[in-house]
Amino acid sequence: QVQLVQSGGGLVQPGGSLRLSCAASGFTFSRNWVYWVRQAPGKGLEWISAINSGGKSTYYADSVKGRFTISMDNAKNTLYLQMDSLKSEDTAVYYCAKAPSRYAYDYWGQGTQVTVSS
Repeated sequence: QVQLVQSGGGLVQPGGSLRLSCAASGFTFSRNWVYWVRQAPGKGLEWISAINSGGKSTYYADSVKGRFTISMDNAKNTLYLQMDSLKSEDTAVYYCAKAPSRYAYDYWGQGTQVTVSS
């Protein structure tokens, strides 16, 4: 049974940092793309970062490039998103997701709220 269980998130001031975690079970990281996707209030889903199947390459949306870092620990089967230099426009619900091929999301984490506010 595939499960993605998220942790982290919360309230942070502009310029601060947070780390999100996504503990996976029931599938093999190396055979799937894994993503972080967010949804800001009143907006649609926006993919922000990904690691390809095989784990050799990382990808970032322009909106987070240079500020966010995606990584994974295969031994722990856990995906991470380190978020630095946070801005108010980063406020959103963040989801991890897996995809057997690029953009073909099939399982999602439960979502975690990130609020950037002073």
